[in-house]
Amino acid sequence: MSATLSACVIACNEERDLPRCLASLAFADEVVVVVDERSADRTEALAREAGARVFVHPYEGNIEQKNFALDQALGDWVLAVDADEAVSEPLRERVRRVLAAEDRRAGYELDRLTWHLGRWIRHGDFHPDWQLRLFRREAGRWGGTNPHGRMRVAGPVGRLEGALEHYSYADLADQVARIQDFSRIQARALHADGRRAGVSDWLLRPPARFLRGFVLKGGFRDGFPGFAIAAASAFHVFLKYATLWELERAGADPGAAIPSGKVARAAPPLAAEPEAPRRRP
Repeated sequence: MSATLSACVIACNEERDLPRCLASLAFADEVVVVVDERSADRTEALAREAGARVFVHPYEGNIEQKNFALDQALGDWVLAVDADEAVSEPLRERVRRVLAAEDRRAGYELDRLTWHLGRWIRHGDFHPDWQLRLFRREAGRWGGTNPHGRMRVAGPVGRLEGALEHYSYADLADQVARIQDFSRIQARALHADGRRAGVSDWLLRPPARFLRGFVLKGGFRDGFPGFAIAAASAFHVFLKYATLWELERAGADPGAAIPSGKVARAAPPLAAEPEAPRRRP
């Protein structure tokens, strides 16, 4: 008999992407959606219409929100998916095989593949992007630093082939808005830990990040999208440490409320659905 699977999703103002995400999770025994109580669009209604178990919960941080979702799960295994992600058919089949087997691993990393600026991004800082997202419920817990927490499991970890499709940004403007949001969260976390911004942080780290993504990791192979991603990543690094410097000067309270990482805005019209990523020979 196969083990049971709970899919866990946290969401805030995700009406544009959530239906695609939930449709890709229809093979799970249950889908748990935790909606930020500040969500202002149809996210909650869409989740309920899809048959998910929905919980509206105050936002304290991405890690805290994901652990709350994990606490609601009932399955033997948990598949943690962001609202702007979708499980491809090849990956679904491999997850089913794990559930059907007597697997002794505590978890599996999945290869996230991002669609941005009209193409699948296969190089640079965006790919490969192995994320530990499938794990035994009793063996895992989210930890790390907001907004990008890490799943930690007790036991051996494997890898599954097949893409975890990531539709992160609607366009460049959306990417820049998200960078501003995330950089504030990261700067507050650094400030709370007593970290200070030095000259090397805002002078050397941004160009180093650009060179890593565009040159060393082959981002140039993705053409202009690869250049734009590398430049945006460098800007993200600069803005994080510039905001930290600003917090130092202002003496900001590190415990002040932080944004959720998803700003409310009108959903842009969807472009034509891209073809599913094909595994290269």
